[in-house]
Amino acid sequence: MNNSVGNTGRVLWAGLRALLVLTLVCGVLYPLAVTGVAQLTMPGKANGSEIEDASGKAVGSELIGQTYLLPLKDGEETAAPDLRWFQPRPSNGLGTNSVNTRYKLILSGATNRSGDNEDLIEWVTDAKAAVVEDNSVAGYTVEPSDVPADAVTSSGSGLDPHISPRYAKLQVHRVAERNGLTVAQVEKLVADHTEDRVLGFIGEPRVNVLKLNIALKATVAAEG
Repeated sequence: MNNSVGNTGRVLWAGLRALLVLTLVCGVLYPLAVTGVAQLTMPGKANGSEIEDASGKAVGSELIGQTYLLPLKDGEETAAPDLRWFQPRPSNGLGTNSVNTRYKLILSGATNRSGDNEDLIEWVTDAKAAVVEDNSVAGYTVEPSDVPADAVTSSGSGLDPHISPRYAKLQVHRVAERNGLTVAQVEKLVADHTEDRVLGFIGEPRVNVLKLNIALKATVAAEG
């Protein structure tokens, strides 16, 4: 009886010591070591790849897209885009009735709808009409055939921070008109913020919308 109790006690004590040691190593020392190495070698990425504006204020992450909308008006369920800014990809990655309609970081994901799905067709059709209308200005008319796929479809995550150079260029005339800039000035902003394929062959050329809009804001301020 005493041996049995003694053996049980030794096993429990050994288990407790193992728990304490593993908690210290895996729950304290390892996380501190990883955090320390990350802060020393890549502090920007470790802290969320934050982007700062000209004043030094963090305005977002280069990895997460964000929308540029006007304040909601009385009776509106969906805010209209603020057309002074370059617009990102649509953000209804999980559908218009989901929690992911405005890049809210609660859920993300693709629509998982087939190409002949009626809802998806309606979203794309409405989005294309809006892109044509919003970006057609005096002396520059956008045709439906000019609208690239990323202007009317969300990404797989619904949180893509990038648009294609083609979509960025399509918005140049509207952005120039709304901000009192020349087309050449805005075209240069797009060119300066167009990123090439990774290692020259991975992925596609892309434009980070947040970085582009920060540069646009600085240019407008300088002109003013």
